[in-house]
Amino acid sequence: MPLRAALLLLLLAAGCAAPPVQNGRAAIVDILSVEPSIVLDIRYATANNFTGQVLYPAAKAKLRREAAESLAAVQRELKMMGLGLKVYDAYRPLAIQWKLWEVVSNPSYVADPRKGSRHNRGAAVDLTIVDSLGAELEMPTPYDDFTEKASQSYEELPERVKRNRALLRDVMERHGFLRIQSEWWHFDFHGWEQFPVMDEPL
Repeated sequence: MPLRAALLLLLLAAGCAAPPVQNGRAAIVDILSVEPSIVLDIRYATANNFTGQVLYPAAKAKLRREAAESLAAVQRELKMMGLGLKVYDAYRPLAIQWKLWEVVSNPSYVADPRKGSRHNRGAAVDLTIVDSLGAELEMPTPYDDFTEKASQSYEELPERVKRNRALLRDVMERHGFLRIQSEWWHFDFHGWEQFPVMDEPL
């Protein structure tokens, strides 16, 4: 019996967990490696964000593999309607979380880096819906708008905008993502708390 297999059997017999699998469901993967048709508009890789600073070294979007595969299922469902996803942000290194906190120290909009955010765990995504030409559907506010209009419960909106918000919410929730109250664009993958905070570079 190979030495590695024998060692694994001894660990299991002793009640120890198996060594982590690098390509397992919890691995961090590039979203486009799972579903290349998703559109990226990674705002923190540009100055077009609420800080006015370039914070990411590359315009990449990563998630835990399980979350990325669920997002791919969302994309497939939207494609049947002639629509698709545009991602603004996904996994965020903890060091970047500190920079955001310095600008907006409000836990309703930016998670306290001392606790870590769902983004820091690779289990949250900011996104919207686009049509077949890549144009964004009209939503209540632009991305990263820190006003009451960004809330899921804000109702003083045209009916078409409320329908677009509801479509995004409903399709995401059907595939295992959870909304938050303060931001129409932000969704957490179910079981996010099982993943550790990370500060690995993009």
